[in-house]
Amino acid sequence: MRKATITDIAARAGVSTATVDRVLNGRAGVAAANRQRVQMAAKALGYLPSEGMLALPSRPAHLEFFLPLGRSEFMRNLGSTIRDFAADLPLVASCTIHEVDGLSPQALVAAVEKVGLQTSGVGLIAVDHPVTRNAVRLLVEAGVRVVTIASDVRQCPRSAYVGVDNRVAGRTAGLVMGRMAGQAGALALFLGSRAYHGHEERENGFRAVIGEQFPALELLPAIEVDEDSGTSYAEAARLLAARRDVVGIYCVGAGRSGVARAVAEAGRPRPFVIVHDLTNLTRRYLAEDVIDVVVDQNARLTGEQAVIRLLGSIASAAPFLTLKYIEPRIIFRENIPVR
Repeated sequence: MRKATITDIAARAGVSTATVDRVLNGRAGVAAANRQRVQMAAKALGYLPSEGMLALPSRPAHLEFFLPLGRSEFMRNLGSTIRDFAADLPLVASCTIHEVDGLSPQALVAAVEKVGLQTSGVGLIAVDHPVTRNAVRLLVEAGVRVVTIASDVRQCPRSAYVGVDNRVAGRTAGLVMGRMAGQAGALALFLGSRAYHGHEERENGFRAVIGEQFPALELLPAIEVDEDSGTSYAEAARLLAARRDVVGIYCVGAGRSGVARAVAEAGRPRPFVIVHDLTNLTRRYLAEDVIDVVVDQNARLTGEQAVIRLLGSIASAAPFLTLKYIEPRIIFRENIPVR
């Protein structure tokens, strides 16, 4: 089906193409009734994004996103999706992606001080910390809507969270691990950082299922690697050399390449390995049988929904949008999706 044009919208709304152009680009000189007709026609024809009954702004909005792009391929994929998706939306006047230097609250605060005066909405990935929550409150008090992405920041006036239910993702990993790792043995757990709310929730969900349903499996103390592949490699290599009874490894966040390298070097038989996020690297690890399962939060869908939900929060009179999680995907080497 071909994409609707301005001419199609004008015909459906019963107005001129000049009026449609003014409405879609947020220019003045259009009566409220005609503006509403154009918006309804554009939505009906699929010209503008829609999310159920989610309202969208009547004029293009300026958006900014603050992402730790250097931390992982998932973050870079997410940033690219947001940039490309926003560029095709007439309701986005501008979309600026800022690279945040790491996940520290101080790095985020320094970054958001650059928010432009025209900006109506901000999307961010951040740890759940008093400094971060205060930064969000200050943005909202200044009239800026905020959505959190991939990991929520609770107890602050953010308008929406976009991402998977991380506790459910962790429980899912626990169920798969328990069924596949064997009747007995030790399980290793590698964390990016518990300061990252999503990682903490994944860990808690994983622990709950293993404890409830697979008591014969010994869950070893979690190892925090600060999202660093060098650290995760050293820790995983040390652990696999010291504990020959490790039957499973769950890598909650980044640092997965270090774990995969240590597993590959340890030889066969190897432990059952579960990681998060489908990237070029984890695709290769699956194909080469270095890891077994990827629990994916879908960077493309997360990025698109981050833009849509941010636009919806700008248009909404309510301070919070209804929470809608993205469903995690369970990927094995035999069902790796086409890019």
